[in-house]
Amino acid sequence: MMCDCTDPYQPLEKEHKITRSCATVLARHHFPLLIVTKSDLVVRDLDVFKQTPTVVAMTITTLSENIASFIEPYASPPDRRVSALQKIVGQEVTAVARIDPIIPTINDNEEDFERLVSTLADVGVKQVTIATVKPVKGFFPTLKVTSPEIYDRLVKIYDDGWWVAGYKYLGEEKRRRILDRLRPTILKHGLQFASCREGFSQFNTTLCDGTAYCRASLNQYLT
Repeated sequence: MMCDCTDPYQPLEKEHKITRSCATVLARHHFPLLIVTKSDLVVRDLDVFKQTPTVVAMTITTLSENIASFIEPYASPPDRRVSALQKIVGQEVTAVARIDPIIPTINDNEEDFERLVSTLADVGVKQVTIATVKPVKGFFPTLKVTSPEIYDRLVKIYDDGWWVAGYKYLGEEKRRRILDRLRPTILKHGLQFASCREGFSQFNTTLCDGTAYCRASLNQYLT
């Protein structure tokens, strides 16, 4: 998996090609790859991904440029990520999408979500994984300074949440309601659904991380 803690396609990757070098070695030994990114730079390495079972998980939180610039100001714009997914699927590399994080009152509007999921389905992704935002310590104090109005809304929404391993979880019933609202849209478009760390695995139709599409080739390494 490249990479669970930070994006493997940071801007400097364009120059240094560290991710590409690592992926090349793994692909040479036919080790399956899971690439998790918000960057359209990932299409540069499609020639490597085609050498071994690969799943590219592209995070797209919204199609709105304004919301995207607020949530993830340093990521590739949404339209470029959609274009990247089209190129990935066009090269017969498996693609899944992550709508993560879902931030209440910011990008959980059902009409906008429908438009996003419809676009992803048209592109040809196999599944959509969603997860609610789980603020780390320091998130709310920073938000209070940068976006007081949004801070006031979110601090109230999270007032009945609890801290787990440094992350504040939305209240259980609120998380369930979000999944109940958004999950049907994903299933309606014929996509597999999964949620991460929400505590409702019974809602999932496949594995959260996207490895269901390359897991069979892992058997030789697990036995």
